Amino acid sequence: MGDDSEWMKLPVDQKCEHKVWKARLNGYEEALKLFQRISDERSPEWGKYLGLIKKFVTESNAVAQLKGLEAALVFIENAHVAGKTTGEVMSGVVTKVFNQPKARAKELGMDICLMYIEIEKAEVVQDELLKGLDNKNPKIVVACIETLRKALSEFGSKIVTLKPVVKILSKQFESREKAVREEAKLLAVEIYKWIRDALRPPLQGINSVQLKELEEEWVKLPSSPPKQTRFLRSQQDLKAKFEQHQAQGGDQSDGETVATVDPYELLEAVEILSKLPKDFYDKIEAKKWQERKEALEAVEVLTKNLKLESGEYGDLVRALKKVIGKDANVMLVSLAAKCLAGLATGLRKKFGTYAGLVVSTILEKFKEKKPQVVQALQEAIDAIFLTTTLQNLSEDILAVMDNKNPSIKQQASLFLARSFRHCIQATLPKSVLKPFCAALIKQVNDSAPEVRDAAFEALGTAMKVVGEKAVNPFLADLDKLKLDRIKESADKVELPGGKKGAGGGGAEKKPAAKAPPAEAPPKSSGPPKKSQHAAPLLYYRDATCLVEYVLSFQAEACEDLAAGVLPASCLQQLDSANWKERLASMEEFQRAVETMDKTAMPCQALVRMLAKKPGFKETNFQVMQLKLHVVALIAQRGQFSKTSASVVLDGLVDKVGDVKCGGNAKEGMTAIGEACSLPWTAEQVMSMAFAQKNPKNQAETLNWLANAMKEFGFAGINVKAFISNVKTALGATNPGVRTAAITLLGVMYLYMGAPLRMFFEDEKPALLAQIDTEFEKMKGQSPPAPSKSTKKAAAEEEADDGEEQDEDGGGGGQDIMDLLPRTDISDKITDDLVSKISDKNWKIRKEGLDEAAAIISEAKFITANIGELPLALKGRLSDSNKILVQQTLTILQQLATAMGPGLKQHVKSLGMPIITVLGDSKTNVRTAAMTTLQAWVEQTGMKDWLEGDDLSEELKRENPFQRQELLGWLAEKLPTLRTAPGDLMLCIPQLYACLEDRNGDVRKKAQDALPMFMMHLGYDKMNKATGKLKPTSKDPVVAMLEKARAVMPAKPAAPAKAGGGKGSSETSRAPSGCKPEAKKVRGGVAAKKVAAKKPAGKTLKDDEDKSGPIFTLIPNAKEQRIKEEKQLKILKWNFMTPRDEYVEQLKTQMSTCFAKWLQDELFHFDFQRQVKAIGVMIDRLESESEATIGCLDLILKWFTLRFFDTNTTVLMKVLEYLKLLFAMLNRENYHFTEYEANSFVPYLILKVGESKDVVRKDVRAILTMLCKVYPASKVFTFLMEGTKSKNSKQRAECLEELGCLIEGYGMNVCQPTPTKSLKEIAVHIGDRDTSVRNAALNTVVSVYNTCGEQVYKLIGNLSEKDMSMLEERIKRSAKKASAPPPKQVASERTRREQPTNPNATFLRKPAQDDLNKLKIMYRTYRIQARQNAHHSEPSHPFIPKEFQLDLDMIETDQSGVCELPDLVQHELDELDEPINLPEPKLRAVSPHFDELHNSTASTINFVISQVASGDINTSIQALAQIDEVLRQEDKAEVMSGHIDQFLIATLMQLRLIYSTHMADDRLDKREIIKLYCCIIGNLLSLFAMEVLAREASVGVLKDLLHGLFTLMLDGRMEDIEDGQQVVRSVNMLVIRILEKSDQTNIISALLVLLQDSLITTAGSPLFSGAVIKCLWRLIRFLPENINSLNLDRILLDVHNFMKVFPKEKLKQLNSDMPHRTLKTLLHTLCRLTGVKIMDHLSMIENRNESELEAHLRRTFKHSAHLSGGKNDRGNEKGGLRTDDRLSKAKVSDILTEIFKKIGSKENTKEGLTELYEYKQKYSDADLEPFLKNTSQFFQSYVERGLRIIESEREGKARIQSSAGEHPKMLSVISNSNYEEVKPAVYYERLKILRQRQGLENTPQQRPAISSLLTSKPSVASSTDMLHSKLSQLKESREHYQQEHNTHSHSPTQTHTRSALPATNLDDLKKRLERIKNNRQ
Repeated sequence: MGDDSEWMKLPVDQKCEHKVWKARLNGYEEALKLFQRISDERSPEWGKYLGLIKKFVTESNAVAQLKGLEAALVFIENAHVAGKTTGEVMSGVVTKVFNQPKARAKELGMDICLMYIEIEKAEVVQDELLKGLDNKNPKIVVACIETLRKALSEFGSKIVTLKPVVKILSKQFESREKAVREEAKLLAVEIYKWIRDALRPPLQGINSVQLKELEEEWVKLPSSPPKQTRFLRSQQDLKAKFEQHQAQGGDQSDGETVATVDPYELLEAVEILSKLPKDFYDKIEAKKWQERKEALEAVEVLTKNLKLESGEYGDLVRALKKVIGKDANVMLVSLAAKCLAGLATGLRKKFGTYAGLVVSTILEKFKEKKPQVVQALQEAIDAIFLTTTLQNLSEDILAVMDNKNPSIKQQASLFLARSFRHCIQATLPKSVLKPFCAALIKQVNDSAPEVRDAAFEALGTAMKVVGEKAVNPFLADLDKLKLDRIKESADKVELPGGKKGAGGGGAEKKPAAKAPPAEAPPKSSGPPKKSQHAAPLLYYRDATCLVEYVLSFQAEACEDLAAGVLPASCLQQLDSANWKERLASMEEFQRAVETMDKTAMPCQALVRMLAKKPGFKETNFQVMQLKLHVVALIAQRGQFSKTSASVVLDGLVDKVGDVKCGGNAKEGMTAIGEACSLPWTAEQVMSMAFAQKNPKNQAETLNWLANAMKEFGFAGINVKAFISNVKTALGATNPGVRTAAITLLGVMYLYMGAPLRMFFEDEKPALLAQIDTEFEKMKGQSPPAPSKSTKKAAAEEEADDGEEQDEDGGGGGQDIMDLLPRTDISDKITDDLVSKISDKNWKIRKEGLDEAAAIISEAKFITANIGELPLALKGRLSDSNKILVQQTLTILQQLATAMGPGLKQHVKSLGMPIITVLGDSKTNVRTAAMTTLQAWVEQTGMKDWLEGDDLSEELKRENPFQRQELLGWLAEKLPTLRTAPGDLMLCIPQLYACLEDRNGDVRKKAQDALPMFMMHLGYDKMNKATGKLKPTSKDPVVAMLEKARAVMPAKPAAPAKAGGGKGSSETSRAPSGCKPEAKKVRGGVAAKKVAAKKPAGKTLKDDEDKSGPIFTLIPNAKEQRIKEEKQLKILKWNFMTPRDEYVEQLKTQMSTCFAKWLQDELFHFDFQRQVKAIGVMIDRLESESEATIGCLDLILKWFTLRFFDTNTTVLMKVLEYLKLLFAMLNRENYHFTEYEANSFVPYLILKVGESKDVVRKDVRAILTMLCKVYPASKVFTFLMEGTKSKNSKQRAECLEELGCLIEGYGMNVCQPTPTKSLKEIAVHIGDRDTSVRNAALNTVVSVYNTCGEQVYKLIGNLSEKDMSMLEERIKRSAKKASAPPPKQVASERTRREQPTNPNATFLRKPAQDDLNKLKIMYRTYRIQARQNAHHSEPSHPFIPKEFQLDLDMIETDQSGVCELPDLVQHELDELDEPINLPEPKLRAVSPHFDELHNSTASTINFVISQVASGDINTSIQALAQIDEVLRQEDKAEVMSGHIDQFLIATLMQLRLIYSTHMADDRLDKREIIKLYCCIIGNLLSLFAMEVLAREASVGVLKDLLHGLFTLMLDGRMEDIEDGQQVVRSVNMLVIRILEKSDQTNIISALLVLLQDSLITTAGSPLFSGAVIKCLWRLIRFLPENINSLNLDRILLDVHNFMKVFPKEKLKQLNSDMPHRTLKTLLHTLCRLTGVKIMDHLSMIENRNESELEAHLRRTFKHSAHLSGGKNDRGNEKGGLRTDDRLSKAKVSDILTEIFKKIGSKENTKEGLTELYEYKQKYSDADLEPFLKNTSQFFQSYVERGLRIIESEREGKARIQSSAGEHPKMLSVISNSNYEEVKPAVYYERLKILRQRQGLENTPQQRPAISSLLTSKPSVASSTDMLHSKLSQLKESREHYQQEHNTHSHSPTQTHTRSALPATNLDDLKKRLERIKNNRQ
């Protein structure tokens, strides 16, 4: 600009951005002054400059830049928001300040950097400075290094992270610029002060001269450690200490020590795998040792790097292992050992996965005597030990402790001794120490002295580490001399690092109750198993057994042996041709066997005789039966062998399906099962049965086996042996075989549980469904106790199958997973497959993973031996391709399921990398990793994961995602453990670090996990561990520990022991996370106990898991989700097909409020699990209705996912639930939010086009129910969108639904406008699909039936063809309209409104019906409340036509002669009586009520219905009964659920008293007072119980208070005795209601009531005053009740109030109290909730409709400027209202507009309402000019409409019922407004008809409409009303006679209206008859 004065006027912030540098300089100066003046660091002024600070720093003008830097420094020092600018400002400082020639600029830049560090932004500053080192400008590099040095000098190494600085330091020494090298040297000296010798290794690569210079400088440095001299804002306590220390002289040490730095951490990792010689693997296998040496030397050079980069070292380790184990050249062995040591040292913990591969080889190689080899091996194994844990190596070490070579034993013991030195008490638990001590004790007694010495040294070291007390129990059998030797060795041991041993410790370990005697270690293997035929005679104990064996080879000797025990005649007749002789022979055979001695019975010889021709081909069934029976006898009584069994089993199986012999055959097989064990027998029988083709035999064999399993138990059954046969049976064509197979599977399921299903997952879905059904039957059942068992003698006899027999009859507990046969897949894990998985090309890697997954899937169950697969999979967990990472995790889940408990040995190598994946940045990857981790823990338990330091290493990673996931997982798992390994203590430092993590989620998870760690470690240990923390950290951590101590959970109780031995150990292991579905089975007696207890325990556990609530109600959670979706923080639920990210997002949202097991079931891949989950949701719908509503959006979203599934079973279950859900929502008066509707309704509409009729039927029912909880007009919009679908069925159904909505709710339902909607609908008339065309035509016809000829205008232009179809359809519908009788129409409508599914109709239907009847009566008084509730649309009850004339159609018919509809004939004789308005009377009780009284609910409903009785005594009796219930606290709960119903009935009785009884002079006023007392007493009792009082809904409370205030203000009460006492009681009752009701509901009710009272012009100011007083009372108690309020609802009601009464309109009221009350309410809410109240506007759809939001913002003084514009607009609107008189032109315009609306079909109701309100406001306005030119019909229509509005506004409509009437005759209600249709309306309609038929010729002399509007209704008695009607009839008759005489000769006026109705009812009847006859 040319003139300085122009920019001088600008604000400071604008000057700082000005183009002129002088302006900017001036701006910086003023900003500096301003910053120095602002004392509050949180002042909003700072925020204005937030985006300008970078410009201050990067100023292009050097002079201005200095001022800008000064201002920026002050800003950073004082502003609380300064941290947000760190990144951009630091970038500017480095690039634009450090390169400036002025020293002052550079100095200010450094000060800015240090100030940012002071305000806790050290990391960002350091990153930017390190980036600056790469700048090409040496000035910038020097300044960055200098700044780093200065920061380190002042803040110390705890604040400035040295690792990245050291990493780049050596590079700076290579710079060409001397200044850079010199500054780097100074920085190196400064770093050396803090970390000393740890800096040496990283700088070994720099120039030797520079290194020498550095060494000289380092020597000069003082030995005392440096101290921090400048402190962070969070270190002010340290600063105070430092200043105090300085004041005292500064020489004393404050005890603050510099943290030691591990040099390894400062080193840069070197990648060596790519540097290996290309021919390394070839050379290492070469025959020449020189080539092998070359290869090893190349590796040795590479492994000398102190830190190696992680990678796949598996191949290299295996190559080195092979050299150590097999190479004969000892020099190469030592060289390979050195390489291994180098790898272990360089990789550290990353080498742990390979440790198990080489340790055993190294230990065995200690047989070498040469010292250099032994030393190299020792170094190697010691380095390897540091990478893993002793527990992981224990198996390998113990294996060599029994080796015959003393050198191996000696070195193993010495290795143990060295390893123990590196252990602490926590890492050397009793479980690890015990086996080592047992092995070492054995070596103490060894003959070799070097072995003994080594054992003593190892035991002494262990004693030193863990304490004498911990070791002594294991040394109980040693003599004193040896114990002394061990103690002597312990005293000599020196632990590394000056650590002290546990002394006599072990206090942390619980002492053993009794030291068990030392046992010799079990032998690793027994003698070699002898073959079956090698020296067989050694296995038999007596002659009989020997004979049995010999006979198996010499069949011809059988007859001789049999002849010795059987009668000769028996043997001769066995093969006789005569069946009778054979029968006699068998009878003798049987007798001989029964009397034969067991030891002398040659079983094999006897059964061979039975098998002798004809043997088991016997044709006579009697002989066959006896023969089979004898087989059973021999098996039961003799020593029956498997050889004997094999002779007869084939014959038995052949006869098992025989009708007559099958039973005996099964008896024989059972006896053989007892003799030879069931597993063996069953296997033989199954193979024989399925070798045949006889389906009957196969089916019966399966049935026998199912029964035998129940009798014998499941012990020893070889599951896999049966699977192939069972699968064959399942595929059989014979249904009997299939059924038997499924039955057998059901029995097996009793013992095996869910794992059995894995074998059949590839079966057809239909068959799988049958299997699942059978399993479902067995669920929850316990296996029966075994009634039979295998004979012990047989087990002993069959010694040739000794080991097998032990398994068959085993008595120990077995895990069912161990029973499953497993496949060894190691041979399938080939090198090719491993190389594929590790390939550089991701597609090949994926192929490899697919192959691995297929191998595991095919094998089902696998052994733990999986070759090199773990190493390959581990590499893929860190793959850059996230898809492959997820696929690998899926494979690991497969492994967990397939491998079972054998997975434990892979925890360290493959399990821990899963935890590393938890740190991935992608949510779906982390979720998959957590799922995999849970699957692994299910199989392995938690112990293996917690042992060692692997877990603590994972927690060390500063990855917020990993930390929060891992801590959350530990917080979930640790409470389930009874004990935890001592290694858990290793995680404590990391846990404390997480408590102070920068990430809030990490801190929260750490706090949650704190009590769980304390539960196992104890408070004292954890408190002691805080001693290592910084002082600034210690205090908050100790405070958190105290809090955690208060909420620390108790350890779970130990499970009850089921017995000793193995069973006990299995039981104790169970809580560690073993497979939940795994069951233990035992044989013999033990099986009986387990069968009785174990399954029951399992069922109980499952029930406990699922017994809690399935939904968790989290306050405002739904609102938060709505808010996040609006702010686009999460994906909006809008898709064509659901993608994975939507599913994952839903899972994440559901995890907080769904029970975990329910969520798992809902997302399970098995649809049946989903069906069961929905079944549980149905069961809990009523009991958890509130929580269901809280999670409603998530439930509906999950259902939308199911709409995209193709499984009909799930879909039908979903629809069943939805029907029940919407019924519940309707009962709860819940209204759908837009958020819920948009997430659900569009997807529901998709299913309306489903091909299956049953689905469409249910969807239609749900849409009908949806309109009860969501405005029909908005459903209409969704349906309109549905008509655009490509699915013709969907289009047709949507059109049909649109028609139904128009029929039910009128034209107002059409959105956005009827015209636009109808045009879109009419387009479908030309659709190609017939069903769509018909649906569109039907919908348009529905519109025609509603609005008549106007439909043609609405639908716009149609083609000629479409128009002709429409006209034809309208004609046909007109003919059909009169055809169906009225009852049928009503029933059809009723069916439409009712849900079609019987499940949607509740058992409480009678009670519901009664409630509905009361609600119908009550609706008349609820019209205003329903209009104010924007969520609901007015619904139109159907009035049966038999109770009304369809006069509208007649009136609109302009033809001269037309057909009248047939009127229903009624008995009208009673109309001869004078017209009396009937008094309300109680309906006669129908006999149907006797059925209802069977239940409490129906009884209560009946009594409540009597409360509203017109008979005072009946009402008093009903009130007395209810009062009796309410006064008894134990019975009062039965009223729950009936409160609204009771209050409605009470309210109606109050209205009845006010309007009828009080006006009836015939009634004794004392009876009325008595009735009032009963009502008030009941209400006082009710509202004394808060639980019942809180059930009252908003609408009912509003109307109840209206009735009570009306009673209090009723002047007639003053004239009645005790009237004042009633008023005082009402006053007390109102106070009770205010105190006990739900505070949200009562505030909402009062707000709505106040709004109504202010709208009603006739309302008393006393009434609104009473409402305001109540509101003030509630406001006074808001501080106590604020937490229980639903602020969203209250603010919605305030919004609605302010929408009707803006600020200006409120000020126009006579009193300012409403305005003051509203302001006070809002001010109090703001004061109590603060700014958070702005988060509670979520229920307000359009906040601009009222001034609420602006008012709240003004209250907080955040945006006062926003209120101006709105107030102006409000004033403009208010200006219209303040004008009491308008100009005539203005009046004309307004009225013209109003009458246009009345003439429009769409806006007629709105126009009438505006006309009514206009006339009320301007009572002197003349309407006659606007009416005189209109038709008589239009004038009559306006009159009738105004009467209805008048009645509605003044509350004069009443519903009357009389005894004996039909239930549907409760009231005559208008289709549009629920208003009473008075007789005058029908008189008016009748007059029109008479005029059209020529019966009336005189135009009507109407009274002016103004008279209708100005008349003020009053409450009249029934007598007054009767007199009024009679006088009206009299005047009408006189007026009619005058008019008739005057115009009797005017025949031309045939179409004018008659004046008033006929004289009496006789005349009325005659005229109706004439109309009917004329029209016919």
